Amino acid sequence: MSDIELGPGKRARAAYSFDEIAIVPSRRTRDLEEVSISWQIDAYKFELPFISAPMDSVVSPETAIAIGEAGGLGVLNLEGIWTRYEDAQKQLSDMAKLSEDKAIRKMQEIYSAPIQPTLIKERLAQIRAAGVTVAGALSPQRTAEFHKAVIDAGVDIFVIRGTTVSAEHVSEKTAPLNLKKFIYELDVPVIVGGCATAQGALHLMRSGAAGVLVGFGGGSAHTTKTVLGISVPMASAVAEVASARRDYLDESGGRYVHVIADGSVGSSGEIAKAVACGADAVMMGSPLAKASEAPGKGWHWGLEAHHGQLPRGNRVQVGTVGTLNEVLTGPSNTSDGSMNLFGALRKSMATCGYSDLKEFQRVEVVIQP
Repeated sequence: MSDIELGPGKRARAAYSFDEIAIVPSRRTRDLEEVSISWQIDAYKFELPFISAPMDSVVSPETAIAIGEAGGLGVLNLEGIWTRYEDAQKQLSDMAKLSEDKAIRKMQEIYSAPIQPTLIKERLAQIRAAGVTVAGALSPQRTAEFHKAVIDAGVDIFVIRGTTVSAEHVSEKTAPLNLKKFIYELDVPVIVGGCATAQGALHLMRSGAAGVLVGFGGGSAHTTKTVLGISVPMASAVAEVASARRDYLDESGGRYVHVIADGSVGSSGEIAKAVACGADAVMMGSPLAKASEAPGKGWHWGLEAHHGQLPRGNRVQVGTVGTLNEVLTGPSNTSDGSMNLFGALRKSMATCGYSDLKEFQRVEVVIQP
């Protein structure tokens, strides 16, 4: 990417969002039945290339099970309402009734309750009993404190997700999480993020991560760009991290680390563009919050919304468009890309003549005004 001079001594790179690119069909088309969108990370194979964002408005133990049965990976937020309260449904119902001016303050109160390791075990055991892949997420700050309870509960895939996760966190007050040592000592694949540059991704890959999350989870419920001034145009970020994956593949002698787009993936077209830029899978929040089974009851929010000192998100009303299965695999009764998300991905691949995800990563893209 070419640099642009902002002023004397300060340059910036040009970068592009999903809205600014488009996929170009090739000379070949293909029957839908000949297109595979399955995805495998470590020993776990999924019919749909997506992971749910670990948000209380998106994933409950019940919806994690439903997502697993539908072919994706449901990731439970292990520092949310489900691990703080026995009766999580009451808290969710109360939050759905909050007025806009009181929402963040009340959410800060609700989330001030302590996390209970026994509830971590109970919620994950409930998911495991259903026979689907079990995944849970903690922030980097909580990982050292609660990871043992998570592993003891029998998680299959562990997610460490924050606004940005670094393999070189610096602190003069506390011993930071040694990510490489931590991952090495675990017996389960770990997905880590967010990151947005090739250098940052390489550090996470070298730490032993099975997958890296690209982006800062920024979507409809986040205000990180407004509060901190931090943002990432996702098309360029995914492409850059995908280039780091290629470099690391050579460096490590063949170890493949999965690139997962996390943020600005709100419609079926953006899923296709994420894969076209090099993603192996996507992490989604708001599209799933629109399902009738979603625990947010038509509302959506992330961890940043109830931060105790500096909230960086809102509780937004996203409404309901259909059942979880309709959102994921149809049928759709809308034309806005909010339903049959992965039927649309399959259609995009077939229209361009590609048979699987790794092939589709090579599709031509153009910058559109």
